[in-house]
Amino acid sequence: MKFNRILLKLSGESLQGKQGHGIDTDRLTDYARQIKEVADMNVQIGIVIGGGNIFRGLSGAGNGYDRVKGDQMGMCATVINSLALSSALDAIGQKNRVLTAIRMEPIGEYYSKWKAIESMQRGEVVIMSAGTGSPYFTTDTGSSLRGIEIEADVMLKGTRVDGIYTADPEKDPTATKFHDITYQDVITKGLKVMDITATAMCMQNNLPIYVFNMDVIGNLKKVIEGEDIGTLVHN
Repeated sequence: MKFNRILLKLSGESLQGKQGHGIDTDRLTDYARQIKEVADMNVQIGIVIGGGNIFRGLSGAGNGYDRVKGDQMGMCATVINSLALSSALDAIGQKNRVLTAIRMEPIGEYYSKWKAIESMQRGEVVIMSAGTGSPYFTTDTGSSLRGIEIEADVMLKGTRVDGIYTADPEKDPTATKFHDITYQDVITKGLKVMDITATAMCMQNNLPIYVFNMDVIGNLKKVIEGEDIGTLVHN
């Protein structure tokens, strides 16, 4: 097995499934089953989910929202998604815990590195919500921060595409896929993997990023078993 402890980053948009907004319960159930399958292999799992299916702070700021309040609304959106995933995991018998970067008991416990690690060591899937708890940071940066804090072996970035391409493969049919790439090349080439802050944090702290298609059922297990189905970002 390739990894003992992972930070799984899921996008909020992917939870929309085919309906184009909100949370698609079928997609949520698919994700929960894939996560349980890996937890049953004794992999310790921390998860960060975005909130773009409900509200995106940056686009809100473009439409007249105060940026700080917009980002705070985005943080709340990630909590809603985290509770949904927690509920889906409960339904299939997978122990889990929701931690929040902003105090909001009894919705979730206040995040700390040690609480997260203790929970993972007990076999619980830990869902870390509300981003970093501060505005002007994306959930990509939140997942980099949490991945580094919980001493994950890798950040697995589950997306709609099967890796990193020279251009957006959904828009450009000539785009070619990278098998692996350095953080510096990601930044230099301006590839839209994660925002620059998140990529730089992973680079400085040597946290590898593996980008793969989470929407294909069974792919998460394949990544854990070392199957080469995505793109590795490393120093």
